[in-house]
Amino acid sequence: MNEKKKMNFVHKWLQKAESDIKVSRTLLEVEDSQTDAICFHCQQAIEKYFKAYLTFKNIRVKKIHDLEVLLDMCIEKDKDFENLDRDKISDLSYFAVEVRYPDEFYIPSIEEARDCLEIATKIREFILQKLG
Repeated sequence: MNEKKKMNFVHKWLQKAESDIKVSRTLLEVEDSQTDAICFHCQQAIEKYFKAYLTFKNIRVKKIHDLEVLLDMCIEKDKDFENLDRDKISDLSYFAVEVRYPDEFYIPSIEEARDCLEIATKIREFILQKLG
């Protein structure tokens, strides 16, 4: 992939991630907000930030939602990723798929939703710094 096309993909990943962050922030301001949606969008944001970074590093990423796997891929390119909170990141993977199905129905507390947004925001800052 040429540099221009690659950077276009990186930019698109970042745009989508920023949208997920914005949705999460907006929903947190709503009384009786939908905390499951907040956590879902935070997971989505982190996934897209990781994919932006990996694309930047010329790594093709399959359609995967497991944040731990994506984190491991990022660590292979940059050991600084080991400093991120793996446990919290891993916990967010639950909100990618499982929480959408009735047999795994779970509504996170507002505190959990705030924690998810905090993690997503930290990942955002980390990735944007890495991308320059």
